[in-house]
Amino acid sequence: MLDLREAKEFIKDSLGLIATVVAVFLIIIYVATIQQVVGPSMNSTLKDGDIMILNKLGYRIFDVKRFDVVSLRNNSSKYFVKRVIGLPGEKIEYIDNVLHIDGKGYKESFLDEGTITNNFSITDLGYETIPEDMYLVLGDNRTNSQDSRDPKIGLIHKEDILGKTSIRIWPISDFGFIK
Repeated sequence: MLDLREAKEFIKDSLGLIATVVAVFLIIIYVATIQQVVGPSMNSTLKDGDIMILNKLGYRIFDVKRFDVVSLRNNSSKYFVKRVIGLPGEKIEYIDNVLHIDGKGYKESFLDEGTITNNFSITDLGYETIPEDMYLVLGDNRTNSQDSRDPKIGLIHKEDILGKTSIRIWPISDFGFIK
């Protein structure tokens, strides 16, 4: 008589493995993945080569918030890590190294002492205020960042924001939450 116990056990184990692989792929596609910083534009908050966990699900449920560190793609299909500065409906200006939102000054506590942000206004990009579903993003290394101040990049559409990153996992010596 043929013993089917081994075949049943094999099928059961195989289905479990297939379900695990499918679950991992779904998590990577829709929930979270890793993101590496390329270039110096986020120094000193993040450095070239740092690796972070990217939360891809959060912005499908919640709104983008000011000062979130996000991963985005621009028109050239490059991926960037930047900080959200301006939200839809706001007038953003930098005057004498101070961020002004709708005329009110704000401190950017995440920037290193002595960081210089040249004078800039959303009107330099041809807008009075940031349009609906668009955001102004800047690198923390204001003197060496390709960001929304560059007309080639400009404001970022919400659908180009891949997700929020708030946990650095590499290098291990810097493991933790991103300020």
